Amino acid sequence: MTIQRISSGGEFEKKIGYCRAVVAGGFVHVAGTVGQGDTVAEQCRTALGTISDALEKAGSSLEKTVRVTYYLPDRADFEPCWPILSDAFGDHPPAATMVECRLIDDRFKIEIEVTALAG
Repeated sequence: MTIQRISSGGEFEKKIGYCRAVVAGGFVHVAGTVGQGDTVAEQCRTALGTISDALEKAGSSLEKTVRVTYYLPDRADFEPCWPILSDAFGDHPPAATMVECRLIDDRFKIEIEVTALAG
């Protein structure tokens, strides 16, 4: 089985020892991704942009996403993301889970992890 590793060049990839995405077994597994900005909506948009870029490098797309997990320190912050997520996945919504938990840094308000079909 061929494994393709995709790096986004983020500071934590080298520091922690992981890559943005791994293509294996017919799927693209994208690591938990945080975004930039002051609000949860801004962070959600930029995280989806980073994820979309990784999927594109793997020959996939948000449309081919089959599973998504959202991690938020405050579940009340999830609702402002709904229109952004609905727009991003459109007519191809994946199976989804939302988990309330602490993230690696208190400035982050959302982390998104996806699995998509490869190719």
